[in-house]
Amino acid sequence: MKSVPHATSLRRAPVQRRSAERLTRILDACAELLDEVGYDDLSTRTVALRAGVPIGSVYRFFGNKREMVDALAQRNLERYTERVTRRLAEAREGGTSRRGGSGRSPRRGDWRVAMDAVLDEYLAMKRTAPGFSLIDFGNQIPVGARQGEPNIKVAGRLTDLLSGYLGRVPDADLRRVFLVAVEAADTLVQLAFRTHPEGDEAIIDETRELLRAYLGRVLD
Repeated sequence: MKSVPHATSLRRAPVQRRSAERLTRILDACAELLDEVGYDDLSTRTVALRAGVPIGSVYRFFGNKREMVDALAQRNLERYTERVTRRLAEAREGGTSRRGGSGRSPRRGDWRVAMDAVLDEYLAMKRTAPGFSLIDFGNQIPVGARQGEPNIKVAGRLTDLLSGYLGRVPDADLRRVFLVAVEAADTLVQLAFRTHPEGDEAIIDETRELLRAYLGRVLD
C-alpha cells in the first residue's frame, strides 16, 4: 500500500482502507496539478475534480491547499526515506556477500555508498516524482518566508537512518554534519535544476565532489 502522511499533518487520519485510498488519490491529484498549473493556481476544488472525489472529502483531511501541499511534502519525505533504505539494504547485502573473511562487520557500510544513495534517490525523485520539483520536502513551497525546518527534518531523518548503516552514534556532532551536508546539497541541487530542467550534470558532479570532500574530512 502506498505511504500516506503521518497523522499530525492531517485534520483527520484515515482509519479505513477506503479512506486511505481516497487520501492517496487526493495527494496524487495535488502532485499532478502542481506540475501542470503551479501552486498559485492550485485549488482544493480542482484537486477534488482530478481525484474524482467530493470536495467534502478534501476538507475532511485538509483545511486549505497549504495543508494539502504540506501533507504531500511529508509523503515525499516518507517515500524518499523508503527509497534510500532500500538502496542501503541492497548495498549491505552486496557488501556482505563480497566481504568473505575480511573481518569487517556486515553492519557497517561505506559512507560514500550511503552518500551516493542519498543524492541519487533525491535526484531521481526530482526528475520523476509528480509535484516534487516544485515542493520536494516543503522547502520550495512558494508561500511566506522560506523556513529551515524541512531541511532540519530531512537531516534528522537521514542521521537516524545512516548512523546504523555507518556504525556510528547519532550524536549532536553527526547531526550537525548531516545538516550542513543537506543544506549545501539542497542549495546546489536547486541551482542545477534552475540551470537545466533535468539538472545540470556538471553542477551535480561538483555537488558530489563537495560533499565527498566535506564528509570525508569528518567521516574518514
